[in-house]
Amino acid sequence: MTTQTVEYIRYHIPEDRSAEFLAAYTRAARQLAASPHCVSYELTRCEEDFEHYVLRIVWTSTEDHLKGFRASELFPEFLTEIRPYVGYIDEMRHYTPTTVRGTGSSDPTLYAWAGGAEAFGRLTSVFYEKVLKDDLLGPLFADLPAEHAEHVALWLGEVFGGPSAYSEQYGGHSHMVAMHVGKGVTEPQRRRWVNLIQDAADEAGLPTDAEFRSAFLAYIEWGTRLAVHFSGPDAQRPAEQQVPHWTWGAAPPYRSDSAGV
Repeated sequence: MTTQTVEYIRYHIPEDRSAEFLAAYTRAARQLAASPHCVSYELTRCEEDFEHYVLRIVWTSTEDHLKGFRASELFPEFLTEIRPYVGYIDEMRHYTPTTVRGTGSSDPTLYAWAGGAEAFGRLTSVFYEKVLKDDLLGPLFADLPAEHAEHVALWLGEVFGGPSAYSEQYGGHSHMVAMHVGKGVTEPQRRRWVNLIQDAADEAGLPTDAEFRSAFLAYIEWGTRLAVHFSGPDAQRPAEQQVPHWTWGAAPPYRSDSAGV
């Protein structure tokens, strides 16, 4: 299994060459953007010393960078643009991400924005009342234990940035996936599940702003499609994995004060 790698290239560019350097990388970035081996890239400039730059490129793997991108038809044009600045490189190395990662509190978690444990408790309570009365989903969930809604509330809470209660009490992502093995969930049932939880979110009073609901629905779509896959006849339970941590994605929380409205 390959692991994403982060390449850091640190430049010391004389002030009188900074404009041409930035222009060259603006052109070279087109080749990075076109490469299937490049996950993301960012060129930053030091605030304290304008002559220092750091280029950060996330590659699908070190091998993909060295044997994929560099052997591709994109590399010659990329190299042509940056070649004049190779002599200004202070460091060029690959780094492997560690498990020490997270987000700060500048943006609230989806969990906090939704209203915390109480909100997710209301959500799953309303949702499973609907599920058990539903002609399509009712038979699928007829034998669920009474505490199932509470377990799902813990799961969703952790997914959206809340406490790791589900992981600590029941296990990680593979445990949740295992609950669907052999269930034979159909696409119509999945679609009904998605629709009902959106209705439940409305009734439970979860935030209705576009940013929250788009992130909320993104996870629901992802999770239910995995449920269909792993409930199929040939599916195998995946290796142990952590609970996924969903974030705001492309649209951070909207705040009228920061928008100047």
